[in-house]
Amino acid sequence: MRVLVVAVAVLLLSAAGAFVAVRMYRAPGPLVEAADVVVPHGGVDEVGGALVAAGVVRSRTAFRWAAAATFFEGKLHAAELRFPARASLAVVLDVLRTGRRVEHKVTIAEGLEAAQIARALARLGDLASGEIVVPDEGALLPQTYVFERGVSVSGLESRMGAAMQRVLAEEWAGRAPGLPLRSAREAVILASIVEHEARLAEERPMIARVFINRLMSGMRLQADPTAAYGAEGGLGALGRRLDRDDLAREDSYNTYFVSGLPAGPICSPGLASLRAVLHPASGDALYFVADGSGRHVFSATLAQHSANVARYRAARGH
Repeated sequence: MRVLVVAVAVLLLSAAGAFVAVRMYRAPGPLVEAADVVVPHGGVDEVGGALVAAGVVRSRTAFRWAAAATFFEGKLHAAELRFPARASLAVVLDVLRTGRRVEHKVTIAEGLEAAQIARALARLGDLASGEIVVPDEGALLPQTYVFERGVSVSGLESRMGAAMQRVLAEEWAGRAPGLPLRSAREAVILASIVEHEARLAEERPMIARVFINRLMSGMRLQADPTAAYGAEGGLGALGRRLDRDDLAREDSYNTYFVSGLPAGPICSPGLASLRAVLHPASGDALYFVADGSGRHVFSATLAQHSANVARYRAARGH
């Protein structure tokens, strides 16, 4: 009889212990709000230590026992993972086994110069690894890129370059006939000028037409952004207004000095500017000037242009 009593007592204690363990396994955790945690490579103790340090679980021991009891559900992954607020041990282990890696984003804005893109990549800090190398001007496609922690900078730049090559090949193949552009690279060069000149998206095709017409008529492009690029050496914004010395500067990028296109792109143009250059608006405009409202006024003759400039200056009190 005593043996039976002891056996029953053991069973009851075991059941109570199992009940407590299950409650602990499913009880809300200490994490106040969702958090991204870098889960290290290593054993259960290393992972548990990182989770305790991050405030995801309370006890390394409890985590170790929970992981051991559920080992048949799969291995734990080392990655940057997002844990929800108040995640129980059950939820924590599910994230470790099946959770998606945290994704980060970097946006390369249209019109950034190569040096500015390099600085943007440098600001990723420990999200990316490897040396920052300034890319070739105009080689990367401006857009938002998604990546995981630990990506190499060179790998990220390769993706950006491949995106540009893919888009450029597609757009060049479908270009309008009769353009005075001999290669896709020349399209990038002209698009980089349009990118800087256009203030409104809808004006890009018309601004592209002005420069196309100038190329076809043998006129110099006389685009201020090219003079600014030469003056500041491709290092970012000039930081001041252009002066006469800048416009007269003997520089292969200064289209007040050189005929035709400059030596290379002056920034990374976006898809809209590439399309504007390869599918420009129609018309015979050779000039444009700001009208003071954020738009431009276009004209086909120097006389018309001079009148437009005079109106602009008068409106500004010059």
